[in-house]
Amino acid sequence: MVFVANKVLYIMAKQNVSVSQDDVELADAAELYCEDKTLLAKANALKIHHFKSGKPPRAVISILKIIEELDGLSPGVTVESIGETDIIVEKAAFQKDREEDKTGIGEIVKIIFVALVCFFGSAFTIMAFHNDIALFDILSRIYRLVTGAESDGYTALEISYSIGLAAGIIIFYNHIGGKRLTSDPTPLEVEMRNYERDVNQAIVEMADRQKVEESVGGKE
Repeated sequence: MVFVANKVLYIMAKQNVSVSQDDVELADAAELYCEDKTLLAKANALKIHHFKSGKPPRAVISILKIIEELDGLSPGVTVESIGETDIIVEKAAFQKDREEDKTGIGEIVKIIFVALVCFFGSAFTIMAFHNDIALFDILSRIYRLVTGAESDGYTALEISYSIGLAAGIIIFYNHIGGKRLTSDPTPLEVEMRNYERDVNQAIVEMADRQKVEESVGGKE
């Protein structure tokens, strides 16, 4: 296999990829660019891992080993990495994402259960916080200072506070039903991305400590 020398191949590796097949090619885990289209096609087709039966469905592949493999296949070609330094490849069971499974009775029960937990959990948290700061007493005192009358707990002050609390939660989480208020990511989405980044970093560090980083092509 001969490549044209003095060509630059750019690799932007992804941090975490999921595949359904046993053989993982470089194009599955990274975006590549090169002026030489022949070199680009051969680099995209480079097999970087093979999932074996009975083995863990996850592998951590160092970008250095990929570059080493590319150098061995195409002497003289300069490889520039502009992405991640390690790639986490996972074999995913995409059959779990079938449309019929998303509308099954089990999925509906899980949605209802999660919705109830979130609703009652949030309600309990809000009530506990209000009780901790004695909000009812504070609003009653404000009402008495402003109007001179005693509050029965159902005045305009309590009602406006409740409406403002609901509006603040909606604006903060940037959702009304299934619609966004703005195109900005929600706080939950930001936290989920941070969590995924921390998990990926922990997987890479564990693989480095245990020396289980995979060689390119799944070779022992």
